[in-house]
Amino acid sequence: MAPLGTTDLDVFPLCLGGNVFGWTADRDGSFAVLDAYAEAGGNFVDSADVYSAWAPGNSGGESETVLGAWVAARGNRDRVVLATKGGRLAPFDGLSSKAIHGAVEASLRRLGTEYIDLYYAHYDDPETPVAEIVAAHDALVRAGKVRYVAVSNMSPDRIREALAVADREGLARYVAVQPHYNLMERTGFEHDVLPLAEAENLATVPYYALAKGFLTGKYRPGAEVDSPRAQGAAAYLDERGARVLTELDLIAAAHGVSVAAVALAWLAAQPTVAAPIASARTPEQLADLLPVGELRLSEEELAALNAVSD
Repeated sequence: MAPLGTTDLDVFPLCLGGNVFGWTADRDGSFAVLDAYAEAGGNFVDSADVYSAWAPGNSGGESETVLGAWVAARGNRDRVVLATKGGRLAPFDGLSSKAIHGAVEASLRRLGTEYIDLYYAHYDDPETPVAEIVAAHDALVRAGKVRYVAVSNMSPDRIREALAVADREGLARYVAVQPHYNLMERTGFEHDVLPLAEAENLATVPYYALAKGFLTGKYRPGAEVDSPRAQGAAAYLDERGARVLTELDLIAAAHGVSVAAVALAWLAAQPTVAAPIASARTPEQLADLLPVGELRLSEEELAALNAVSD
C-alpha cells in the first residue's frame, strides 16, 4: 500500500477496473473477482456511472450497483477505496453544477454508500465554465459526499485552469488524473499530461493499462480470442507490437510471471503513476495481474521496454 498522491488514501498498487461488472462478468462472477482481489490485499476499485450502458439490455449504472452490493454483502466499506466517474450518463451527463450533483447522488445510491473516496469528472464538458465545475466539486467535498476529486479525459490546459481556480478561491483541487496510458500508448500522456502531473503533484491512475487486452499476450498473429475487446487489441498487431510482445515474453519468463504483470509493472514504475487500472472477468485472469504488487523491474528491463515501445 502507498498513499495516492497527496491524499491520505492508501491504495493497492493495482486498481481493479469495474467496467466488466454487470457486463462480461455477472453478479456472481464479479463477486468472485472482487473477493479474490480483496483476499490478495487489494482495496482500490474503479467504476463509472456509465458502466456498462453500451451492453445490450443495460442502461448504465450496472457496475456501481454490483460493486455496491458486494461492499454491502462483505461489510467492508471502510476497507475499500471506491473510485467512480460521472458526467456520461443521462440525465446527468455533462459537467454543469446541476449535472454533477445529480450524478453523484445517483452514484451514491447505486453504491449504497454515504461517500465516494475518489470522484472523477469522466470527460470534459467544454460548454461548462471551469469555475462552475470546480465549485460544484468543492461543494461535494464540503458536504462529505466525496473525499477527493479528480479528472479524466480533460485537456492539460483546462486542468491547469481548474487547478488555478481552486488555488485562487481556496476550493478543493484535483488530486489525480486518469489518462489513457500504457506501453503501446505513450505519446499523449508523456508529452502533454506528465509534465502537468509532476508540476502539480497529481497522482496518475492510467486506464487501458493493458491496451485493451493486447498486453496480456493473448493476441498474436493467427490467434483467435473470444473477447469483446478482440478488435481493439488487434489494432496493435504490427511490427512495433511484435517487438513489445517479444521483450515482454523475455522479461516475464525471467521473473516467472505473466506478460500482463510485466506490462503493468512497467507502467507502475513510471513517474507519478500510483496504480494502473486493469480489469478481470474471472479470478484466474486476476491471478495473472496480481504479481504487479511485488514485481520490480530492473533499470535494464525498463530501458529495454522503453526502447521497443518508443
